[in-house]
Amino acid sequence: MMNGGQLFLVSGIFLVMGLPKTHATASNSLADCQAIAAQFRTTINTTASNITATTGVNVTCAATSVVCPGRNISGVCVWQRKLSAVCRTVGGVVKIRIQTNGLPPRCASVPMGTFAELNIDFEVNFNPDVSINSLNKNLTTVSSLSQTICTLTYSNTVPSASGFVNYGGTGLSTVTGVSVDGVALYSSDSADNVDPFFPPAGGVVESVDSCLAHCQAAGAYHYHMATGCMVNPPTGTITSCMGTPACQSNIATYSISSFSSYQTMTVIGIAKDGHVVYGPYLSANTRVTSGFDVCNGMFYDSIGNYAYFATSTYPYMVGCFGPGNYPSFGPNCTTNGVSSYNMSSYAIALLNGSNNSTTASSSSTMSSSSSTVLSSNSTISSNSSSASSSSSSSTASTSASVTAARLPSISVRLCINNILLLFGIIIVMF
Repeated sequence: MMNGGQLFLVSGIFLVMGLPKTHATASNSLADCQAIAAQFRTTINTTASNITATTGVNVTCAATSVVCPGRNISGVCVWQRKLSAVCRTVGGVVKIRIQTNGLPPRCASVPMGTFAELNIDFEVNFNPDVSINSLNKNLTTVSSLSQTICTLTYSNTVPSASGFVNYGGTGLSTVTGVSVDGVALYSSDSADNVDPFFPPAGGVVESVDSCLAHCQAAGAYHYHMATGCMVNPPTGTITSCMGTPACQSNIATYSISSFSSYQTMTVIGIAKDGHVVYGPYLSANTRVTSGFDVCNGMFYDSIGNYAYFATSTYPYMVGCFGPGNYPSFGPNCTTNGVSSYNMSSYAIALLNGSNNSTTASSSSTMSSSSSTVLSSNSTISSNSSSASSSSSSSTASTSASVTAARLPSISVRLCINNILLLFGIIIVMF
């Protein structure tokens, strides 16, 4: 017979066995937030009542054949960029507030139309905890995938867990976040709800400057695709993409090549859901070409941190607010999308609750064709289209095929293992 202590122990074992596998807390302390905020090219270090009313930093550019968002003084366009990124703790929750007038810290090529100062001001929970077991987006058909990420205003709705609040006067229905240089990050879509750079047949390719930004009808200057200009603003005149041979040849390849001096994990912005947006590299010489979900987000470490990464394939930065699923098909609004989505090795481990796991999925739509093992001096393997750029790094990956059909047998094995473990402990006690 078991005594009271042994009975309590066995009951505890049963309780632990029944608990779901969960991820650890993400890096969302005040210090973590401040480290990200420090990457922004801020002009003030406090929160302003109105960012446009603050004194900014002057940017001067030749006004010839360029729409000037500031003052034209004897053929010289002068504007002030204004940007604030401040972290605080409210009720135990760390929040980041971003305020910007949307003007870049460099020249721009805007030959016609409107180029205007904005008033973007929002606060959001910083890097909120998310789980691979609780998806914000579970898009199970080509239609649902395309209707979600191929819609210009998909970013209008932010997950409630992000605590997003808009304080500014600029509408943010098409804004997905803000770059570290203060320029708005826009939806990955054009006004026609297709890839602005690689649309399907009959679609119109949009024009951008050599920093891969342009203005929409109301004059909001913005990015659809990542560029090294975000972290290293060039000096002097900015030409158009069409006037830059490498950009004209393949804008996606050009985008990645602009990070040639930043082949490490580089902060390029913050999304409206509070997650960080990184450049195209995960670590030294390791470029992200797989491991991301339908939203272009990825679980990138063992404790469950989730972020968006710049890629050479649509949707380029933030496709939706994740985490999302990993279907075996891509969207129909681009000729530069992936044909399937693959979980990172960390996502697989988090899903199984073990860093040693190699296969699992909690949804029939989460099937994955491979899990990628990351290493330095390697490029994460990809199923991307031919528009993806090549890398000087070598490719190193370990295939671990995953299908939903295997899930029942996995669950049975886990159950049997737990029962055997329990009986083993009971035998030892007696």
